[in-house]
Amino acid sequence: MDDSRIDRLKLENQICFPLYACSKEIVRKYKPHLDKLNLTYTQYITMLVLWEKKELNVKELGKQLFLDSGTLTPVLKKLEQKGYVNRNRSTRDERNLIVSITEKGERLRSEAAEIPLKIEQSVDFSGEDCKELYRLLYKLMGLL
Repeated sequence: MDDSRIDRLKLENQICFPLYACSKEIVRKYKPHLDKLNLTYTQYITMLVLWEKKELNVKELGKQLFLDSGTLTPVLKKLEQKGYVNRNRSTRDERNLIVSITEKGERLRSEAAEIPLKIEQSVDFSGEDCKELYRLLYKLMGLL
């Protein structure tokens, strides 16, 4: 068998591994900040979209977060139990479930406002490095 094909099987040659390891590390950095807000990382990114959009259907929310409804539904139920969101059937099409942010959810935004800066400060990257990483990751996700 061709040695170059075997070399491709080394962990150090897998693009998925550093992405996986970095993802876990970044989420770990968020955890103490999110614990103070009683949010999981998935709940936090859901709230980020809702703080921006205020209201959207579950399908669109899942699309923006790259999450399927099986993952998103329990997240939304928990956020609703906490009083941060409402889930209601669309009056135009009952098949659509609309998620909207509540006043309590809006107030949480000010508590979360410092998190991005704290995360940026915990990563030893220049502004240029951050921009390049962001560009490459979104390119990989097929969004650029």
